[in-house]
Amino acid sequence: MIFWFKEFLDKIGHENARLIMHTDVYDPHGQNLEMIIHELGLTDGQVIFSQQKLPFEGMSFLYNIADCTINISDAEGFGLSTLESLSCETPIIVNMTGGLQEQVTDGKDWFGVGIEPSSRAIIGSQEIPFIYEDRVNKNDFIDAMLEIYNMSEEERNELGRKGKEHVMKNYNFMHYGQKWDNLFQYIVKEYGSWPNKKYTRWKLSEVI
Repeated sequence: MIFWFKEFLDKIGHENARLIMHTDVYDPHGQNLEMIIHELGLTDGQVIFSQQKLPFEGMSFLYNIADCTINISDAEGFGLSTLESLSCETPIIVNMTGGLQEQVTDGKDWFGVGIEPSSRAIIGSQEIPFIYEDRVNKNDFIDAMLEIYNMSEEERNELGRKGKEHVMKNYNFMHYGQKWDNLFQYIVKEYGSWPNKKYTRWKLSEVI
């Protein structure tokens, strides 16, 4: 993302933008982020790292000082950070994959910018039967950044306001608890419980 952010800065013609990354700089399973910002010449505060674990109020502070929250993971199941961002009335830029696509829009209104993947794949392993691996294009990402950047403060605030309403309506704990209860009640009614189950176990005997 830092490489693409550098190209975004070049597009807007100045460095009046900051990328805050709440992550480890030296991830043993990732890249050396500090080396990258030095290589790209982004050492004058253009990229800010937040590495300490923060309480909820600290995270809400980060969301509130940001114009948007970005999640372009290529294999995302749901994405809690973007949901937290919307609950703080901060719009999001996301890859249209997994649960992210249900957060950024309700099918009618949008609460940020959704980027359609330029390539799609399904991958799996013994532990994880399958997950979608959807990758976004660099130019689409930069266009999404420019769309948010060129909005007025009022337009971004409106996206954030609608986003919070979306979260409160669809993802509050009361509704979640009720939905789980409804699901279990439906399963018991349609398929029975363990003593009186109405389904048959299948056994794989041969693979051709």
